[in-house]
Amino acid sequence: MPWKECSVEQERMRFVARLLEGETMSDVCRSFGISRKTGYKIYNRYKEMGLDGLTDRSRRPVRYANQLPDQIERLIVECKREKPHWGARKIRELLVRRLAGDVRIPAKSTVHAVLDRHGLVKRAKQRRRQKAKGTPLSTGQAPNDLWCVDFKGEFKLGDRRYCYPLTVTDHASRMILACEALENVKEAGAIPVFQNLFQERGLPDAIRSDNGVPFASPNGLYGLSRLSVWWLRLGIAIERIKPGHPQQNGRHERMHLTLKKETAKPAKANILQQQARFDDFVSEFNDERPHEALKMKTPAEAYRPSSKQYRGLPDLDYPFHDRDIMVTSCGRLCLHRKKISISKVLAGQKLGIKEVDDGIWLTSFMDYDLGYIDLEQKTLQTIDNPFGARLSPMS
Repeated sequence: MPWKECSVEQERMRFVARLLEGETMSDVCRSFGISRKTGYKIYNRYKEMGLDGLTDRSRRPVRYANQLPDQIERLIVECKREKPHWGARKIRELLVRRLAGDVRIPAKSTVHAVLDRHGLVKRAKQRRRQKAKGTPLSTGQAPNDLWCVDFKGEFKLGDRRYCYPLTVTDHASRMILACEALENVKEAGAIPVFQNLFQERGLPDAIRSDNGVPFASPNGLYGLSRLSVWWLRLGIAIERIKPGHPQQNGRHERMHLTLKKETAKPAKANILQQQARFDDFVSEFNDERPHEALKMKTPAEAYRPSSKQYRGLPDLDYPFHDRDIMVTSCGRLCLHRKKISISKVLAGQKLGIKEVDDGIWLTSFMDYDLGYIDLEQKTLQTIDNPFGARLSPMS
């Protein structure tokens, strides 16, 4: 039987009580619907800590990756200012001598990332890069400057299956470019929608989304997903709203309210009928309904196709890097016979690498710096997120 509707702590107490009464671990685990591994874990915590061992433990990480104590970061900066011509390797060695084993010394790549964050690393001339931190979300003044995308909340159809409407709008003209009834929010269903849209309408300058799948990935480097990597390869900038701030995509959200009211209450019998209802709504919204913000024009009258045509993925080149290197299917780079994990969402993508210090390689994807590879540690030291949520103008 599964856990009953009571607190987890109470269920653990009931679980232990039955063991103490003489029942076997196998029988009790089978009764509660858990594995013997989980059962032994609960029982051992009880034996070690008593009833306190049955309470929930904090899920807060013991340590946060790449996070240094403020005192250590300040000391790194001070050492660099004292020795402006020293690189990360020498600065780290200076830390070793000054701290004399009192604290754990950060890796060389971490030292380099700190210096870079404080503007103390001199970079070679390179192509213009996207601003990473503090850059406001674009205002989308003209058609195709900015598209907004989202999945309207799922709802159940008459056949008991769920419908997940994928919607795309043009920010400036309010034009609904797509409203597709999908069976899930996976990339496999979303990518063909955008491919058809790009072929029909051309490419936008930027696409704004929330931080959910498939637009972002909780496990991808900097939250990238395969869909957002594809957008970047096409030269489309990605913009993400801050979690819990749907007003940063306000125009799109307001359209969703109208969409839900006119197409989902009540829902149709199946996904084909629901798509037909969406198509009717889009036709009326774009071609017939005047919009006050457009001086009573319809969105179709205010919109025009993009001049940027979709011609597939352009080649990648890195003329200001030492070399380019391909990410393997398992998300790794092979450099000097060492394997460095990057991210599976970048599998098959070509990155540029440049040695900026002894054993420290700046790693870039297109015009975006991803971080520094430390060959000794065989790790990628990330820096400021170039794709994170940014400040927002009025919607």
